[in-house]
Amino acid sequence: MSALPKACEQCRCDRVTIGDAYYEVSPWRRYFGTLLIYVPLFVSVPFVILGSFVISAHLRLLGARNLKTFWDFVPGWSTHRYSKLSDQITFKMDPTAPWTNSKLFWMFNCNYYCPLSVALYEYNTYLVKMVENFWCPFFHERKEDYADAAIDKSYWHILPENVAQLHPEDRDCKIWNGEAEG
Repeated sequence: MSALPKACEQCRCDRVTIGDAYYEVSPWRRYFGTLLIYVPLFVSVPFVILGSFVISAHLRLLGARNLKTFWDFVPGWSTHRYSKLSDQITFKMDPTAPWTNSKLFWMFNCNYYCPLSVALYEYNTYLVKMVENFWCPFFHERKEDYADAAIDKSYWHILPENVAQLHPEDRDCKIWNGEAEG
């Protein structure tokens, strides 16, 4: 037995139960639920793409440099386990979704739709965190989660008279103050 992939070793989350219940729900629910996965392609993805362009433009107009790009969040093609049609696995035992027996279906989903969608939402989240770090460098219980979008100086750190107004934890946070110690 091989060692678990790094991502599996690091999972510290409470698990959602879905696989154990899959065949407990009615076939029509499974069929309809499977089709719903494509609704975001038409409903939210276009708006998230537009939002990413607008947020990126906002940051660049304010002077941001060294921003990550969308492609920094897309996994490399060579890292996909089933990257060739000949290697692609299928799911042959689901009569409610006969298309799951198609290698092309899984190639599209597993190599394009899923990684590109996840990358898009991660990229957009990165940009929104950066906006938050720049304009609102004030602590709350989730602010540590914004460290992956760290910046050199927040809006409030640009002028010394504004820095003096900040709470010490907000003034000296490395997430939005690259000159902070500790």
